[in-house]
Amino acid sequence: MPAGEEGGFEAETPFDTMEIVLQPALMERVAAELGGRARASRLDIRHLLRDQRIEHLARALQSDLAADAPSGPLFAEGIGAALAVRLLGLDGPDVVRVNRLSDAQLKRVLEHIESALHEPLSIDRLSRVAGASSSHLRIWFKAAMGVTLHRYVLRRRVERACVLLRRRDLSTSEVAALTGFAHQSHLAHWMRRETGQTPRDLRRAHSPK
Repeated sequence: MPAGEEGGFEAETPFDTMEIVLQPALMERVAAELGGRARASRLDIRHLLRDQRIEHLARALQSDLAADAPSGPLFAEGIGAALAVRLLGLDGPDVVRVNRLSDAQLKRVLEHIESALHEPLSIDRLSRVAGASSSHLRIWFKAAMGVTLHRYVLRRRVERACVLLRRRDLSTSEVAALTGFAHQSHLAHWMRRETGQTPRDLRRAHSPK
């Protein structure tokens, strides 16, 4: 549904709905940053559109919101930009992506992440560090590192948490706070995803015999 347009439809059976609002400025910025010809004004009202990628992104956002948004602004901003890219059709083969992060830019971003793992990180903040647009940073970082910015940050937080947990002088909740996780359960969830172990499993495995 384009901004400022009214629309609707009559449903024959009950259904659940999830409404995601993207600012027109985001749509225009993503189009301009990626060098595409698409603009938000070209969007038409579309009912009963089925797109698996949009569904996947929406469900990921819904799951994070249901958990009180433990993944932070970097995750939500990434979802918003990915939705904008999909809606504008900028992820097709016609988009030329030949540039990349320089070694100096990548080094600055990685060093900043390491120094700020305990803080909320946003794509805008990291874009300023890199000296690149947010859309370019997302694409170029994944090309350079093989993973998205959000997943890289999560992996580094998990790795830092594992080091602190092995020291055994901090509680699990303290370790979660020091590594940028929203709470102990958030840390446990991502540790299990990344390592197959929970904080308790790790401490048991490294307990004195």
